[in-house]
Amino acid sequence: MTVSATTKRRFAFITALRGLLMLLAGLYAILLPIQALAVLMLFGGILLIIDGALGLWSLTFGGGKSGNYWFDVIGNAVSLILGIVILLSPMLSTLFTVTVISYLVGLCAIVVGLMQVIVVVRERDSYARIWPVVVSGLSYVLLGLILFLFPTLGAAVGMIIGGVLLVIFSIGLFGWAWRLYQSSKA
Repeated sequence: MTVSATTKRRFAFITALRGLLMLLAGLYAILLPIQALAVLMLFGGILLIIDGALGLWSLTFGGGKSGNYWFDVIGNAVSLILGIVILLSPMLSTLFTVTVISYLVGLCAIVVGLMQVIVVVRERDSYARIWPVVVSGLSYVLLGLILFLFPTLGAAVGMIIGGVLLVIFSIGLFGWAWRLYQSSKA
């Protein structure tokens, strides 16, 4: 099946538009990471409200019954309530969520780093040089401590890294859109 030149141009336009939106989101995340986190939380709150409302609707009117009826009702109601709470206080929700996630990632980094150091010291006979693994483990521990002590800073750095990745992906989308547009001329 061949694709017409008009359809290829439409695909190119839509792909370029996706690239532009991705570029704008990436720049926003790089320049204003904390505000980008709040916007991300708002979108998450909206998704939770939609999910909870549609879930309750399907249980009530849509015939979406399962063996765990009350579990589904409670889960959808909690989703709906959590979405409303996030929309009522997005900055507080963002700080709470970011803090909890930073603590969890920090704890994991500390545990992994300590495990690396302990294992390499116990098994040092198996390694020609243990210092690279020790440095790696200690850097994990340092990362974990930074995330514990400065959770918002860790989240902001994560948003900046995500923004850089979005900018890189948008460049790829622009290249793909250009190739689609060029192929529509042939």
